[in-house]
Amino acid sequence: MAFRRRAYEPGHRPKILIIVDDTPECERAVLFAARRVRRSGANLVMLAIIVPEEGQPWLGVGDLMQAEAEAEANARLDKAAEIARREAGFEPERVIRTGAPSDEVMRFIESDEDIAVLVLAAGTGKEGPGPLVSLIAGRVAASFPVPVTIVPGGLADADFEALA
Repeated sequence: MAFRRRAYEPGHRPKILIIVDDTPECERAVLFAARRVRRSGANLVMLAIIVPEEGQPWLGVGDLMQAEAEAEANARLDKAAEIARREAGFEPERVIRTGAPSDEVMRFIESDEDIAVLVLAAGTGKEGPGPLVSLIAGRVAASFPVPVTIVPGGLADADFEALA
């Protein structure tokens, strides 16, 4: 870990981080995190990650592809922010990064000493819980810099209020 967490020290406020992607379970993570923020008084940070295309596109095409990817990421953030506004009554912090998702999540957490927890939602499909959940819950859990809350993708709406 690059530095110690300061989320609960004077002059700081804890932040709950969620990864906003195009998976079906993402909305579940946003809903859970927004309700946790409402109850805890923390801030909500939404991180969208653009995975770069493999290979080097022709001149100009790469810029167009990046602009399209940023527009898609902003659209996902807009949708997630609407859920956060509805559930928690405030505007979340929005961040877009480009790179490998696991690397960008780790870099972002290490860059902000107020990140207190990462919230992910597990997928319910036959593909498994999702790549980030699998990575964090499996290989790097012991050395991860913040606690991770994994929301079951199939958790009923009625249970969210009691658990968040």
